Amino acid sequence: MSRPDPFAVEITPELILRAYRAGIFPMAEDAADEDLFWVSPEMRGIMPLDGFHVSKSLRKAMRKSGWTVRVDTDWDGIIEGCATVGTDRDTTWINGTIRKVYGELFRRGYAHTVEVWEGSELVGGLYGLAIGAAFFGESMFHRRTDASKMAMAHLVERLDAGGFQLLDTQFVTDHLASLGGIEIPRAEYEDRLSRATSLSADWHAWDNNE
Repeated sequence: MSRPDPFAVEITPELILRAYRAGIFPMAEDAADEDLFWVSPEMRGIMPLDGFHVSKSLRKAMRKSGWTVRVDTDWDGIIEGCATVGTDRDTTWINGTIRKVYGELFRRGYAHTVEVWEGSELVGGLYGLAIGAAFFGESMFHRRTDASKMAMAHLVERLDAGGFQLLDTQFVTDHLASLGGIEIPRAEYEDRLSRATSLSADWHAWDNNE
């Protein structure tokens, strides 16, 4: 019978919120590993809210797609989509611990989803955390070409409408770079983070303006 690790820290929603405010986020080695490790990159990925760009042809294609965007209606579907290994990823860092704790953060109103629907089918989306005027993007997925770009486009517009100041993407992939994502040094990120988390923003402002 193994003894509990005296140095183990219980992963709670409160701990996650404190970590994000300090510029740290958790990951797992893979979905089968229930342990987490903490990450604070030297170069941090962000998406400038005034620097996001989607080509006119892509915007036209998205308008013609017939897709609809919803928020916060299908947490389980989004987390499953983000955790599924597919053509765009051969592993996933979303394990059972992350599903459980972030699910509780969703129920408490900190975690949010942006969902792209084709009729009754969820074809793409993303999730993240809102703390003050900072939004921490966690993961995205697509089952149709450009569905995740549509989710990101809606996210940026929603954050801008709600007075958010920082969209943290953790890292910058080629996909995010094509949309305007950039890297900044950790010290600069922490300055922006401190300012953003000290302010208030409204995730639902977009809904009130519709």
